[in-house]
Amino acid sequence: MVPMFTQLAWFVLVGCAAAATHWLIAVGCVTLWQQPPLVANVIGWLVAFLVSFGGHYCLTFRHQPNSLAVACGRFFLVSATGFMINELSYACLLHMTDIAYDLLLGAILVAVAVLTFILSRGWAFRRRAS
Repeated sequence: MVPMFTQLAWFVLVGCAAAATHWLIAVGCVTLWQQPPLVANVIGWLVAFLVSFGGHYCLTFRHQPNSLAVACGRFFLVSATGFMINELSYACLLHMTDIAYDLLLGAILVAVAVLTFILSRGWAFRRRAS
């Protein structure tokens, strides 16, 4: 069994890399290609999913016994759920506040990360019951 602290440390490291990827891609889509923030957020999430799954499968939850396909399918559901919360929160807060879109996105990415860790550890990369 991998100690919780080790998993949490890897989760934070991989999560920071994925969140940075998400944020940079989204902000780049807005500033370089004049995409609306909500569209840019979808593009950022899709690219960041690859970083996130790869890092978590190979580092954070590397001792889990699930096949790549099973883990990817489960993690996609976890990530998509987190993203739905992200996108709905982002849409509401973009309209309800005057907070800059890039700062708002950063705050939401951090808030959704906690939910992602709990669901990833408890279901997506969970060891099978013996």
